[in-house]
Amino acid sequence: MANGSKQIVDFAKIKATMADPYKHPVQVIDREGTVVDPEIFAKYSDDQLVDFMKKMVWERTLHEQTMNFSRQGRLGFYAPTAGEEASEMGSVTAFKEQDFLLPAYRDLPQMIQHGTTVAKGFLWSKGHVEGSQHPNPNMIFPQIIIGAQYVETAGVALGIKKNKDEDRVAFAYTGDGGTSQGDWYEGVNFASAFQAPAVFFVQNNGWAISVPRYKQTAAETLAQKAVAMGVPSVQVDGMDIVAVHEVAKAARDFAVAGNGPVVIETLTYRYGAHSSAGDDPSRYRTKEEEKPWFDADPLIRLRKVLTDKGVWSQDQEDKLVADYKDDFKQAMKEAEAAPAQKVSDFLKWTYNVPTPAVKKQIAEFEAKESK
Repeated sequence: MANGSKQIVDFAKIKATMADPYKHPVQVIDREGTVVDPEIFAKYSDDQLVDFMKKMVWERTLHEQTMNFSRQGRLGFYAPTAGEEASEMGSVTAFKEQDFLLPAYRDLPQMIQHGTTVAKGFLWSKGHVEGSQHPNPNMIFPQIIIGAQYVETAGVALGIKKNKDEDRVAFAYTGDGGTSQGDWYEGVNFASAFQAPAVFFVQNNGWAISVPRYKQTAAETLAQKAVAMGVPSVQVDGMDIVAVHEVAKAARDFAVAGNGPVVIETLTYRYGAHSSAGDDPSRYRTKEEEKPWFDADPLIRLRKVLTDKGVWSQDQEDKLVADYKDDFKQAMKEAEAAPAQKVSDFLKWTYNVPTPAVKKQIAEFEAKESK
């Protein structure tokens, strides 16, 4: 038999090129504040751009004030959001009130924008049941189990399809670490198999607590993972609010038209700790690594554009920050005025019909609580 040199499959070439379509993040405004896609940028009025800026200033101020409350011992768990304002505000504003939001624990800002209140967000952080009772019923409380909201989203999206809600989608968020969970694959695959109207966001902020993105997977991009489930996906500059909003809006249009789900990877960065629980980022990353991301700050980027257009000023921003802080302090007062929770109530909520043993415990605690 002749020894031929032909390879039937060039696996090395496949591996080297399979991420190519996903390595060109969508961008409208670059890190220097220069408009690089004037045709898309022209679709947005000055008023819309100013509103984007106001929302990012609102989120940055919310983060800073929430961290102050946390240091004062007035809150429980809180996941910092500084650095992710463009990813979060750019995406949530592309959806409608009737769309169903399934958040992770770093997504309180999106929940507030989607119809809950700041006070409810503080109550959720404090572990109070009223923190999961929202004025807009089209959302659930933040999912703590990493990636589990993707499975829930697939179910909600299928329900939307079966109910024939013509102008409604389900949208969800997770971080880069979430894509390493089985729930992520199961949720995306299920939604794809049933062509359900879902938009899945992966906020790639570079770190799953202290584990860097490159140690989580050999995939060059997280967006390309969706291909295995037959789902279109894209990377977007997550520090560019205009690009994020435009991509999110296009994804919603695609999903609501009956084309199935979309996956969007936003390239962003977590400026602070993973949570208020106390991890120290300086122990697992360097100032040299952080600097390019701080230089690409989404607020600085849009601030330059708006200042150059003459529609934004530092005085205007300072006044907004002061007003927002007052609002957040009032929201904390509202949260702290909520009635104290009772152990008897927790027991009542455990079963739809309490067991005899639980009934006995309820009576015991009610007797104690009435004193």
